[in-house]
Amino acid sequence: MDVRRLDLLRELAERGSVTAVAEATGRTPSAVSQQLKVLEREAGMPLTARSGRGVVLTSAGQALARSAADVAIAIEHATALWDEFRNDPSGEVTLLTFPTIGATLLPSVLIELSAVDDLVVHATDLDPELAEFGDLTADHDIVLAHTMPGMLPWGGRGLKVVPLLTEPLDIGLPAGHRLAGRAHVTPADLVDENWLGVPPGFPFERILHAIEQQAGRRAVVSQRFSDMRIMEAFIEAGLGIAFVPRYTSGAVPDSIVLKPLRGVASARQIVALVRPDVAERLAVRTVLDVLVSQAARLEQEHLDA
Repeated sequence: MDVRRLDLLRELAERGSVTAVAEATGRTPSAVSQQLKVLEREAGMPLTARSGRGVVLTSAGQALARSAADVAIAIEHATALWDEFRNDPSGEVTLLTFPTIGATLLPSVLIELSAVDDLVVHATDLDPELAEFGDLTADHDIVLAHTMPGMLPWGGRGLKVVPLLTEPLDIGLPAGHRLAGRAHVTPADLVDENWLGVPPGFPFERILHAIEQQAGRRAVVSQRFSDMRIMEAFIEAGLGIAFVPRYTSGAVPDSIVLKPLRGVASARQIVALVRPDVAERLAVRTVLDVLVSQAARLEQEHLDA
């Protein structure tokens, strides 16, 4: 069977439609369908079946798609071994980050990687809902994601998950707030405050729900933002309180105080997600190694401060 056609079948298994595969691979839907028909003839049995206006994989198609992933991993592994033999981690790596980790971690990562000849990292940012991070690995070599400790919403998908940071989430208060003098705060202290929240489905929302459960009543969320810079401006103006990441929020102004939360686990896990075949590439592994080392440096800087 042709490896390129196997890869199209794998893409169909991951993306769910011929149209999505066509868009991702720069083909027309009819060209994708024709290649899948050729693969069916090579396989000797139906790999797809009609479902409404689209197609779904048959059981044989699903099994072959899993095998296609194994083939892709083997090819990338062989290529990586040769690159290691030549000591050549060159190539292009696409990286997707969410804003806070991108602002505080990526500059130092890219500065260190600039010493590697012919290794180019193309980075962009997006802050999707929790479950969508895994989907983005289909279009980006490395996806930086965050979730609550102990939660793996991308489990069962075969993705390589590289831990970077376990980051405490403090409570950001205006400097003149009634709780600003406390060493720490509790759910009972906070539940009746005016909250600045995140869009529904974002990880921080789960901690606010835990505060509500602990305190026994609902919190009032007046505004919702995904951008921490906007959030900090509203805290500074006295318009509410919010979760503020301890390591990746950057330089918090003196007009905002950060207090640790007791009584509820308040942290997030920051990881890099990579498809298993992509993770074999020496260029990608080089970027991942620098991400891990720079994340450790960022954490240690805050522990030493």
